[in-house]
Amino acid sequence: MGSIKLRNIKVFAYHGCLEEEGQIGSDYRVDLKVNGDLSLSAKTDALKDTIDYVHLNKIVKEEMAIRSKLLETVAERIINRVLNELLIVQKVRIDVSKINPPIGGNVAMVTVRRSKSR
Repeated sequence: MGSIKLRNIKVFAYHGCLEEEGQIGSDYRVDLKVNGDLSLSAKTDALKDTIDYVHLNKIVKEEMAIRSKLLETVAERIINRVLNELLIVQKVRIDVSKINPPIGGNVAMVTVRRSKSR
């Protein structure tokens, strides 16, 4: 078993319950960790035998572009796509963070963490 992490994927998106959030948008940070059997790719040195982090990044960007009210919904969509499209992945953990959320205080970010295993 092994893991691949994508840290601090920066995305501009339009998530949130407030109407203004859907018009103005915000900066987001996504951290993704996937686990799977990397022993074959360690031997073959072939991209087809591993978890392609370019594919992971593409999934994150595409799903973050779809507006949702809740970060939980975005995180769930990303997890489901990873598990559906990359069969070698056994477990996914994701943190979706809204930078400078509009909550009436000095808060750097708010983060939702979700995880799922096969």
